[in-house]
Amino acid sequence: MEDTRAIQDISRDDNDDEKDVPFQWTVAKVVWAISIFCLAGVAEIVGGWMVWSSIRGSNKNKKPIWFAVIGSFILVLYGFIPCLQPSDSFGRIYAIYGGFFIVLSFLFGWWLDNDKPDIGDIVGGSAALVGVLIIMLWPR
Repeated sequence: MEDTRAIQDISRDDNDDEKDVPFQWTVAKVVWAISIFCLAGVAEIVGGWMVWSSIRGSNKNKKPIWFAVIGSFILVLYGFIPCLQPSDSFGRIYAIYGGFFIVLSFLFGWWLDNDKPDIGDIVGGSAALVGVLIIMLWPR
């Protein structure tokens, strides 16, 4: 048991020097992270909308099946975008992304389907965004 701990300590010292330094947000990291959240949101929403409008679209607005194929490809690409985040905290990054996704969904729904957000959408989306920014920027 002691030998295993010693090996783990040695490998940690040799390979994980950066892991000893806690992650800190800087202005550049915040700007980068928000850009990545927005890029991920655009990819997920546009890809999802393309699949939705091909499969569930109304008869007059239904898109061809190739929309669903392209949308599916965009959704696969979306899966890789969060890997560009500066933080290694998977759960926290995805939780924060959720707030951005809510707001972007309302904006894209308005743009793509002319589904204008009402006051409840605006208040709820704002609360979500404030909440995730607290999670993101809280000192740890």
